[in-house]
Amino acid sequence: MGLMLYLLGVLAMVLGIGASIALHEIGHLVPAKLFGVKCRQYMVGFGPTIWSRRRGETEYGIKAIPLGGYVRMIGMFPPRPSDPDGTVRASSTGRWSAMVDDARSAALEEIEPGDEDRVFYRLSTPKKVVVMLGGPVMNLLIGAVLITGLVTIHGVAEVRGAAVASVAQCITPATLSGTTPDCTGLPASPAAQAGLRAADRIESINGKPVTTPVDVGALVRPHAGEPVAMVVLRDGERVRLNVTPVATQVPTLNAEGEPVLDAAGSPVTEKVGLIGTTTSPILVNVPQPIGQAPPMIADMVTRTAGVLLRLPEKMVGVWQAAFGSQARDVEGPMSVVGVGRLAGEKASGMSVGPMLDQIEPVPFLINLLASLNIALFVFNLIPLMPLDGGHVLGALWEGLKRTIARVLHRPDPGYVDVAKGLPIAYAVSVVLIIMSVLIIYADIVKPVRL
Repeated sequence: MGLMLYLLGVLAMVLGIGASIALHEIGHLVPAKLFGVKCRQYMVGFGPTIWSRRRGETEYGIKAIPLGGYVRMIGMFPPRPSDPDGTVRASSTGRWSAMVDDARSAALEEIEPGDEDRVFYRLSTPKKVVVMLGGPVMNLLIGAVLITGLVTIHGVAEVRGAAVASVAQCITPATLSGTTPDCTGLPASPAAQAGLRAADRIESINGKPVTTPVDVGALVRPHAGEPVAMVVLRDGERVRLNVTPVATQVPTLNAEGEPVLDAAGSPVTEKVGLIGTTTSPILVNVPQPIGQAPPMIADMVTRTAGVLLRLPEKMVGVWQAAFGSQARDVEGPMSVVGVGRLAGEKASGMSVGPMLDQIEPVPFLINLLASLNIALFVFNLIPLMPLDGGHVLGALWEGLKRTIARVLHRPDPGYVDVAKGLPIAYAVSVVLIIMSVLIIYADIVKPVRL
């Protein structure tokens, strides 16, 4: 059963990622068709085609490697400014120039008679930006809808009490929490003597309500050697207990949680009462008004952008984790393999993190998919080809040049030759492939523990 649930979790995430990619490409396809651009292909995935059907002038299909997708629009690259419209120079010198001209030639060969006004490069700057931003914006909308649904329907986890996580059976000389292999000759802990049990929900101490784990320590510590009355909820019934905290000396901490030192530089201690338990928060999902969703979405976008800005540093951490003893950074990059692994572990009941283990599988998977879409939104805005942000930058540069020429009453400078950015696009693609291989390897040998 565990393996079946694991596979179902992975399958659910694969389908979610596939749907996100498909909708991303829809975000490009729909405005392109509305603006009259001829789209020859709409494909989800790369590599060999598994399935395809032609509808009108567009072939829709699924390919074998589900790591992306594309919409093939005719006329992505304009002819050289010095060449007649729709033609390309017969020969070029230099390896890079030849590569650029080959790509431009292939793009122009797709333009059939009657399609001259249906090419991408003839679109106005605003229309080009809308087409290229359609994909990332679709990912942002997917993430926003998922997050809004979680916030308003399922709710946000809030701490609404404290429960006993563990009970020490005896008191050790070093600490009053935890257990020892052999308690022979050691006094029983106050919690064990009173009959406290793991999973007991602490409702009140000396008549004062307990709303967080911090309240337990704050209400117990001042009563060293004095009995305190506790009310716990156990199996649906309230149980009243009397616990006498044992006195011990602990370092005094300031508001920042740092030890307070005396004039000689020695730690200041204080006598407090401990009962020998550890506590954990009780989380309750509380539905929020829809107005709470936008700040959460903005925070996710900001944090994701921060990770991308530190991507070189994060990749060093991935390398050190994959080939060394360093743990994976929970704020670092993760591949679809890592995301699928987390989904499978959560669905099968395996631990994915101390706090996240209390979240139900379905909300966890929805939140994971939302985070992935936010990451796709931010990542595709990087202003480098072949990413969408690189095409947006080319369109904006073209619009700026034409605007300046119009204001200064100069001749139209023409289309920006984005084909010249192909060497950068190939270099970026190689870097992305290397990074993907490294992250996938790290997700296999040293997965992220949230």
